[in-house]
Amino acid sequence: MLPTPWRQRLLQQAQQRSALGRDRSIQPAAGVDFCSNDYLGLRRDPRMAAAAAQAATDHGSGAGGARLLRGSSPIHDELEAALAAWKGTEACLLFNTGFQANATLLPALVGPGDAIFSDALNHASLVDGCRLAKAGGAHLGIYGHRNLEDLTAQLSNWRASAPPGAVALVATDAVFSMDGDVAALPGLVALCEVQGALLLIDEAHATGLLGANGAGLAQLQGVHGRVPLVMGTLGKALGSFGAFVCCDQVLRDHLLNTARGFIFSTALPPPVVAAALEGLRLARLEPWRRERALALAQTLRSALGQPPQPSAIVPVPVGPDAEAVRLARSLQAAGFDVRAVRPPTVPEGTARLRITTGAHLEDGQVEALILALHATSAKRA
Repeated sequence: MLPTPWRQRLLQQAQQRSALGRDRSIQPAAGVDFCSNDYLGLRRDPRMAAAAAQAATDHGSGAGGARLLRGSSPIHDELEAALAAWKGTEACLLFNTGFQANATLLPALVGPGDAIFSDALNHASLVDGCRLAKAGGAHLGIYGHRNLEDLTAQLSNWRASAPPGAVALVATDAVFSMDGDVAALPGLVALCEVQGALLLIDEAHATGLLGANGAGLAQLQGVHGRVPLVMGTLGKALGSFGAFVCCDQVLRDHLLNTARGFIFSTALPPPVVAAALEGLRLARLEPWRRERALALAQTLRSALGQPPQPSAIVPVPVGPDAEAVRLARSLQAAGFDVRAVRPPTVPEGTARLRITTGAHLEDGQVEALILALHATSAKRA
């Protein structure tokens, strides 16, 4: 039983928040999906299930151990090779989650005297990875959101007093998960190349969705193959589970032996890996999926008076936590599965509805949501 002091503290903290966040099991009648990251509509595709089932028969339901023990199998190697080729890098290393990858690889790459520079709106996993690296003695600089001038100044100031041999790493989301805007990669790539800094981009919400063949924002913005460190996930557009880091072979070898989250975790199960391989195949084979997801997002943005963005994430700013929760519940009651995003996911006073679009949606469903959003806005006014 939870000790009384702990119960009292947690209940008091809950009362200080306007509403409790709860996990919800999704039932068939839970409403039209406007909140998942299943951008390509692949997670329920029967071809994905068939690939996973065959892998379970061929390789078993689990990996049986960490990759450095008995957890590696040819199917892991196959997926890593396919992802590296897709992202335009020499090598790739699988991780169990995107959070684990970011939180693990940053402290494995920088140490005392080194520096990390992180965009102010990066994902929580990059934030925590930066904190771990800072705890290990690295300098941490937070630059203004998408502000290349601020980053340039911070890098230059650090270089002026950095110890000999110190290295710098710049980390940014590709698509920022709460606002749906994107990094300006050409400027970041050019700056890092001049400064000799290692650039890490988190393409979790870009992988499978952006670029000529879905390879991500780097491909869309013309710097494909020039980003030395690319993290991506398998559980969003690719419809499976897990994450990966694409890089050159020297960097992969280093992470293989230093990234604690990788070393001390059981490998991804073969059925999950097989589903990811099938998701990658389908993402490249069926470009209509990403085209539809992005077109529907733009329809929604246009109706809400928002500027275009190359992503499938459409935020609706609200402000107060309680009001965002109330609006989300109202939309859910009307048959739209829309969720409120509140602190600590976003800063205090910036609660919002976070709407996503995917290839599984119909035009009429998006049009109906637009009408419902306009109706809720009219009531608030």
